[in-house]
Amino acid sequence: MDFQYKELGNDVFAYEYVQEGEKLGEITWTLLGDIMVMDHTYVSDKLRGQGVAKKLLDTAASYARENNLKMEAVCSYVVAVFNKSDEYNDVKA
Repeated sequence: MDFQYKELGNDVFAYEYVQEGEKLGEITWTLLGDIMVMDHTYVSDKLRGQGVAKKLLDTAASYARENNLKMEAVCSYVVAVFNKSDEYNDVKA
């Protein structure tokens, strides 16, 4: 599964999964200084239950690590994952 990095403007960024022109998954954030404010995660019903949201979050976390950024969870999915896993402690704001 290949996610595309997108600059959406106004310091808003995303990783998207698009197949045959249809957006099937996305995680978005607003960059405030060195903090990625994780505000939205979307996975199409076509892909639900396949771990796509986790893969999107993992990709965003890798981006944070590579760029010395921290992540603030606002999106309910990211909040839930941050609360139940220590896997992202190094990037939590």
